[in-house]
Amino acid sequence: MDITTLVLFVLGFILLSYGANMLVQGSENLATTMGISPLVVGLTIVAFGTSAPELAVNMQAAWTGKPDLAVGNIIGSNILNILLILGIGAIITPLGVHRRLVKVEIPLMIGASILLLLLSLDGILNRWDGLILASGIIGYIIYSVKTCHELKNPEEVCPPETDKNTKKIWLQLLFIAVGLGLLVIGSQWLVNGAIMVAKYYGIGELVIGLTIVSIGTSLPEIATVIVASRRGQQEIVVGNVIGSNLFNILLVLGFTSLIAPNGIAVPNAAIVFDMPIMIAVALACLPIFFTGYLIKRWEGILFLFYYFVYSLYLFLNVTDHSMLPAFNNVMYWFVIPITIITLLAFVLESIKNSKQ
Repeated sequence: MDITTLVLFVLGFILLSYGANMLVQGSENLATTMGISPLVVGLTIVAFGTSAPELAVNMQAAWTGKPDLAVGNIIGSNILNILLILGIGAIITPLGVHRRLVKVEIPLMIGASILLLLLSLDGILNRWDGLILASGIIGYIIYSVKTCHELKNPEEVCPPETDKNTKKIWLQLLFIAVGLGLLVIGSQWLVNGAIMVAKYYGIGELVIGLTIVSIGTSLPEIATVIVASRRGQQEIVVGNVIGSNLFNILLVLGFTSLIAPNGIAVPNAAIVFDMPIMIAVALACLPIFFTGYLIKRWEGILFLFYYFVYSLYLFLNVTDHSMLPAFNNVMYWFVIPITIITLLAFVLESIKNSKQ
C-alpha cells in the first residue's frame, strides 16, 4: 500500500477539524450579519458545502466508469447523515427541530428519495433523469431564499436584520470558503486512503460506496455537526443534515447524471434494498421529529443502533457469513416490527397531545 496516501489519510482528519470550525463560525456570523436564520444557512450554504465531497467523488466515479461507487456513495451518505450524524449530534445535546423542517424540507427529502427510486427502476440514470433532479435543487434554493423574506412573521424563521457594518460580510464569506476548502481536501484524502485499504482486502465497489466512501464524504457533516452542537447552533445541525440529503440526491446525482457519457447504471441491489432503506430512514424522521420537535438523546442512541445494524448487515452480506440468515430473521421478525410499533406510538402520542 502507498505510504503517502496513508499519511494524507491521517492529515485529512486535521484539515476536517479546522475546516469545520471555520465553516460553522463563518456561517453563524454571516447569518447574524445579514439577518438570515441559521436554519436557512444550514439548509443552503452549509449543506451545499458539505455535499461538495460527494459531488467530487461522484464526478470522478462517473468519468472513470464506476457507477456502483457513485450510486452507493449517495445512498450510503444519506442513510449515514440521518442515523449516524444526527445520532451523534443528539447525544452531544438534544437537537431542537424547527417546524419548517417537518412541514417542508423533510417531506421534500422523502419525495426526492422516492423520485430517485422511480427514476432508477429502468436500471440507469440518464441525462433526462439528471435534468429532472438538477431542476429540483434549483427550485428548492430559490424557494428557501425567497420564503425567508416573505413570511408574514419574519421572526419565525428569519431574525431581524442587524447592523451590517458590525461585521464585514466578505470576511465571513472568506471563512466559509476556506473552511469548505479544508473540508473538501481533508475528506478527499481520507476517502482515497480508505478506498486503497478496501481494495487491498478485495471489497466490492458498491459496498465501498455504501460504507467507506459514504463515511469519508460525510465527514464534513460529522465534523460540522459536532462543532455546531457544541456551539449551540442546533438549527445549523439539523438543517445541514436535511439540506445535505436534498443536495446529494438532486444536485450531486442530478449533475453527475448530466455529465456522465453514458449515464449512471444503477445496480439492482441498490434498487431492491439500499434505496428502500434510504426511503424508510427518511420516513422515520417525521414521527420522531414532530414529537415535541426535539431529537432526544435516547433517540440519538436509537439512530446509532440502526446504523450499526445496517453496517453489520452489509458486512455479513458481502462476506457471505453463516450468521446472515439468523441476522435476517431477527431483523424481519423482531427489530423491524418493534420499530414500526414504536414509531406508531410516537405518532399517536403526538396526536393525543395536540388535542389537549
